[in-house]
Amino acid sequence: MSRPMEAELPGRDHPPGSGDDEPRPHRKGAAVADVRRYGQPPGLKDRRNEEHWAGRLYMRDLSPYVAWLALRLGFSPNQLTYLMMASGVLAGVVVSLPVSGTLWTALGGAVLIQVYLLLDCVDGEVARYLRQTSVAGVFLDRIGHYLSEVALLIGLGFAAQGGWESGGWVELGLVAALGAALIKAETDNVVVARAKSGLPADPTGGDRALRPRSTGIALARQAASMLRFHRIIGAVELSLLILAAAVLDTVMDNETPAAVRVLMVAVAAVAVVQTVLHLVSILASRRLK
Repeated sequence: MSRPMEAELPGRDHPPGSGDDEPRPHRKGAAVADVRRYGQPPGLKDRRNEEHWAGRLYMRDLSPYVAWLALRLGFSPNQLTYLMMASGVLAGVVVSLPVSGTLWTALGGAVLIQVYLLLDCVDGEVARYLRQTSVAGVFLDRIGHYLSEVALLIGLGFAAQGGWESGGWVELGLVAALGAALIKAETDNVVVARAKSGLPADPTGGDRALRPRSTGIALARQAASMLRFHRIIGAVELSLLILAAAVLDTVMDNETPAAVRVLMVAVAAVAVVQTVLHLVSILASRRLK
């Protein structure tokens, strides 16, 4: 970002790495070391506010092996992005399944979100290896993030409701999903507004341009960023929290998904508050100047 109200995943919205003009082995003759060299340019893990913590911690160590396999099998970057989308949306569907208890559906959702994160690393690595980075790829990647987070939040609403039926918990899930989508839309529309005004995507001044001009708002933004409450509506973090809540409900032998419902309330509250705070933070900064 610096988009303090939104957690990013390791997607394709960055330029090709160094050595992009170097000759490299054909995709079917590539080794894992080649994928690391050309698909993971220097500084990839250090991209502030763009590389997800899970990518830095473990997924970028695993992804070159899957990218190597994808190259050998002939997958295109966009095909991998479509699979990423499918994994994320399917995670929300699995979490919502009306079965007795939420433990196994929560576990299935968490596993599918890990697959989603993995593919979100792999599509970019394959794109850079093949020199097929594109505007369409960035667009699909962003849409994949929208769909996956929205699906998971709606799935959480159904899990809190206890089945595929209308009710207040489902509506709360829809509110949270709307908030998550609006936060991303607020971020992305900064770039749209600047482009329509003939300005470069990134404002001059680097991080200083992202800081609110008001001292009070700047301090509030810094406090919110340090507490990182916004991360609980991100797909990776939310899937783990859903699993933790489901484990708690199972251990406590709750007749209703009480822990899942507490999580639903917390997530909806954070989504609503963060939607407003993120909008205020953008308007109070120099990003639209």
